[in-house]
Amino acid sequence: DVQLQASGGGLAQPGGSLRLSCAASGFTFEDYAIAWFRQAPGKEREGVSCIFNYDGRTLQADSVKGRFTISSDNAKSTVYLQMVNLKPEDTAVYFCAASWGPAILTFNLNEYPHWGQGTLVTVSS
Repeated sequence: DVQLQASGGGLAQPGGSLRLSCAASGFTFEDYAIAWFRQAPGKEREGVSCIFNYDGRTLQADSVKGRFTISSDNAKSTVYLQMVNLKPEDTAVYFCAASWGPAILTFNLNEYPHWGQGTLVTVSS
């Protein structure tokens, strides 16, 4: 079974940094796209960044371009989200999700059947 575990969330000040990790198991890591989504209370789940592990293609939401960087370590079956210059509006629960063999990177929730539990990021002074 596909299993995903998100970690690395916590409290950061505006302008600070955090690195999130998504540890994967139970599947061939290179065959999947891994995406980060986030959801704040009362708001819809929002795509943040995703990566196709086979060739490293990435897709980022406009709101985080230049601040967040997604990367993968195939040897560790782990995807990271390096977040810098954090803003209060980045506060949310961050989830990682997996999609098998997508033709194109996407934030379409219907393409992501496998989800981790999420990790909370709070950006506040």
